[in-house]
Amino acid sequence: MTESELPKATRDALQRPPQRRDWDGVAAVIAAFVGLLALCVSGYTAYLQRQQVRAQVWPYLEPGMSGSKREVILFNKGVGPAIIRSVKILVDGKPQHNWSAVFAALGISYDHHIPYSTINGVVISANDRIEQLVFPTTEDFNLYAHQVNRVDLKLCYCSSLGECWTYNGAAKLPGDIYQPVAQCPARGDDEFLDNENAEPAIPAEEKK
Repeated sequence: MTESELPKATRDALQRPPQRRDWDGVAAVIAAFVGLLALCVSGYTAYLQRQQVRAQVWPYLEPGMSGSKREVILFNKGVGPAIIRSVKILVDGKPQHNWSAVFAALGISYDHHIPYSTINGVVISANDRIEQLVFPTTEDFNLYAHQVNRVDLKLCYCSSLGECWTYNGAAKLPGDIYQPVAQCPARGDDEFLDNENAEPAIPAEEKK
């Protein structure tokens, strides 16, 4: 059978050029998908890197007392520096402005000065500590230690990345003691100002 003998519809189909796929369009879709995937991988990698950096500069402040050294101390048990932005010390729930006010609120009267070091506004390096109070004698320490349950410490401190936390020693639940915050509050009238007329703590060799 010759071509002229074929049905007209068949002849028309044979004369039409073969259809070609739009490979350019397919390639564009694939390229867009690969670009989106690369963007997602890049974003996730950046997120993991930031999480790693956060872990490397995470501070963790913890107060404590040492009866043998007659000290009230503040530890940084984290792996990065702690920048202290705010300090509040309360006696029976009432804010005090300095150590003299704290001792007076506790009904303690010392006949000599109790050395202290400032923590308000300072930076405590990782695995370092500050001796807030160093009592010259055991009797001095015991007067304070026997009533320390009336004293509450509140702090707000930040990491070198600007992430901040509050410490509330009066919190009832362990999970409420440390709380992340967007930023530390501005200093108010209830701020504890231990950086006014602060004196150095007693050197270790003098604490006999």
